[in-house]
Amino acid sequence: MSELTKNVRAVLFDLDGTLIDSAPDLGAAADLLRVARGMPSLPIDAYRPMAGAGARGMLKVGFDMTPEHPEFPALREEFFSNYEARIHESTFQFDGVQQLIDALVARDMSWGVVTNKATRFTSLIVQRMPLFATAGAIVSGDTTPHSKPHPEPLLEAARRLNIDPAQCIYVGDDERDIVAGKAAGMLTVAAAYGYLGTEQILGTGMQIS
Repeated sequence: MSELTKNVRAVLFDLDGTLIDSAPDLGAAADLLRVARGMPSLPIDAYRPMAGAGARGMLKVGFDMTPEHPEFPALREEFFSNYEARIHESTFQFDGVQQLIDALVARDMSWGVVTNKATRFTSLIVQRMPLFATAGAIVSGDTTPHSKPHPEPLLEAARRLNIDPAQCIYVGDDERDIVAGKAAGMLTVAAAYGYLGTEQILGTGMQIS
């Protein structure tokens, strides 16, 4: 591990399921849609595995609805409104994350965030959580013309940090994170404590837990 990382100058992180646990607020926003329609509430644990997929994942759990459904766009906008209203009500950083960031800063290593979450939501979280005060780059899902698993958002973060992608590690909890990191020429780490979705990514990247 030390041989692999000796030339690393920056660490980039996915957001949801890697740095922060936003599943309680994402799940609650989706569950409000169910309750408003007379459907029984679901436990947050039902939403948690798909929290990294945002509206698509939450509406799949809550309504078994895919983006192809004619009612999906309207329900997604209602979900977005619910989520924006409570975006930081129950969201928190995972245990050990602050210590990890502090250790990077103490070693003069750059760090940043690359997420598929839209800037509309990312900016609110970054503003409200002191964790992100030292981040050198924040790249959202709509910052570039592409989102993960395309490598462009990761490459944009490396450009903003003025660091060669080959000198970066990307840490994420979804298969698309590992795919994007490898395509960007970065070392990848799978956060085994994260949401992981419905895909098995452990073994595709170095693991941390």
